[in-house]
Amino acid sequence: MSTRSIGLDDELYPYLLDVSLRESPLLAELRAETARLPEARMQIAPEQGQFMAMLARLAGARRYLEIGTFTGYSTLAIAQALPSDGRIVACDLSREWTDIARRYWRRAGVEERVDLRLGPASETLQALRDDAATEPFDLAFIDADKTGYAAYYEHCLELLAPGGLVMIDNTLWHGSVADRSDQREDTVAIREFNRKLYRDDRVELSLVPIGDGLTLARKHIA
Repeated sequence: MSTRSIGLDDELYPYLLDVSLRESPLLAELRAETARLPEARMQIAPEQGQFMAMLARLAGARRYLEIGTFTGYSTLAIAQALPSDGRIVACDLSREWTDIARRYWRRAGVEERVDLRLGPASETLQALRDDAATEPFDLAFIDADKTGYAAYYEHCLELLAPGGLVMIDNTLWHGSVADRSDQREDTVAIREFNRKLYRDDRVELSLVPIGDGLTLARKHIA
């Protein structure tokens, strides 16, 4: 829930973009259209999208699972990084937002690679787990309702291949996770989720201060 990385002032952030962001024209156009929506704050930062795409390439990812698609910026960033046989399952509730996403996926020539599933993510993820034909995923991204993070994470661990990576957005939550006086439901949920991951010996862990905080959890191979 941040369109730029936290902790960077108004001089340093533009410099970061100027010397490192290599955003495709289509991604830039999608970001500009999304910025005009009342819910624009839900868009991930462009430098985060680029970072996630690099992780996809480094991991050699072919199958990507996304929980929370919004207007499809993260989906498109990853789709452009996957090989030609790459496949994506994208979960969201909103047809209105994902209709924007599909327009851009179509223009990018990746729409046929994206299996968009509209409905409660918990139901979609359970259906994937119950389907014996579901292939393991190499990469997953969680960016949806914060109170659902813990459940989504457990589903992702079951659906990931050994060595697979799950990326979780908003884990610094504008810094509110460190403010003990902030007892809002979402803040408490993220705070507890962060502690859960810290104690989870099933994964390797790193919380990166990009965007609004991006946690990387790599499922142990054995």
